[in-house]
Amino acid sequence: MNRVSLALTVALAAGLSAQAATAQTLKTVKDRGMLSCGVSQGLPGFSAPDDKGNWAGLDVDICRAIAAAIFNDPAKVKFVPLSAKDRFTALQSGEIDVLSRNTTWTLSRDTSLGANFTGVTYYDGQGFLVKKSLKVNSALELNSASVCVQTGTTTEQNLADYFRGNNMKYEVIAFSSADETVKAYESGRCDVFTSDVSQLYAERLKVSNPADHVVLPEVISKEPLGPMVRHGDDQWFDIVKWTLFAMVSAEELGVTQKNVDEMAKSDKPELKRAFGTDGNLGEQLGLTKDWLSRIVKAVGNYGESFERNVGAGSKLGIARGLNQLWNKGGIQYAPPIR
Repeated sequence: MNRVSLALTVALAAGLSAQAATAQTLKTVKDRGMLSCGVSQGLPGFSAPDDKGNWAGLDVDICRAIAAAIFNDPAKVKFVPLSAKDRFTALQSGEIDVLSRNTTWTLSRDTSLGANFTGVTYYDGQGFLVKKSLKVNSALELNSASVCVQTGTTTEQNLADYFRGNNMKYEVIAFSSADETVKAYESGRCDVFTSDVSQLYAERLKVSNPADHVVLPEVISKEPLGPMVRHGDDQWFDIVKWTLFAMVSAEELGVTQKNVDEMAKSDKPELKRAFGTDGNLGEQLGLTKDWLSRIVKAVGNYGESFERNVGAGSKLGIARGLNQLWNKGGIQYAPPIR
């Protein structure tokens, strides 16, 4: 064996060894008997506990779906509430297996935090919440306003870009948690509360008279929100990614919580592949043949989860908009299961 061949062999062996060493998350989760999922400290519609400590929301459903795919039990999740400031450290340290906490996918976060985004659960954008008594109809009328923001988010940079781009002055009043921010806004410490539009709808529910506050029409940024996992474990990355894709694909295929067992009997090729009656796609992920059935039975398809948690029929009352499926006027899209 020449030196080049020997070097290549050693490099390949080292690469395979490193891969084997890092591809441990699924085993760790199984051995623990529980998924550890990082969520918000309480954001209605996305991740919030009720008075009995039961968590619910769009982000929560992602975690329950992962648990269902692995354990066939959506209850096998430990929810870890995290501030915006602490969320990435918790993922990096291994305290949580997945971060599912209204987190914006950006280039810097994708490259500098030792983590990967696995997809987009909600296409969002930053906006502004104001009291109706201010009689402001547009964000362009906010010159010299004081603005409440939460630290550790993409909000502050977007805010600076927008005001400077429109030659407007402003004052930032920053707080470490969402609850502190909304309380300061309601008490009058600032004129405006800025955050992702979805969060503004959620936080508006916490003020004394939600009807006295309005979300302005301007959306000043792109905020694709999605789950994150640590770098280095491709199998786990695939499992989390395809759990979301399974929910989106199920909606596109017309598979719901109510009809999943009946649809599993279909002879349609795409459904046979999805339900594992043709091929071994589930096993390729490190899961079982019925992985998609488990997910849909536990939390429903993406559309069901959206409507239940944040959609028109929920307390938030948010229209599907960009989060509608690609073939229904939105941009929500999953690669094919084949």
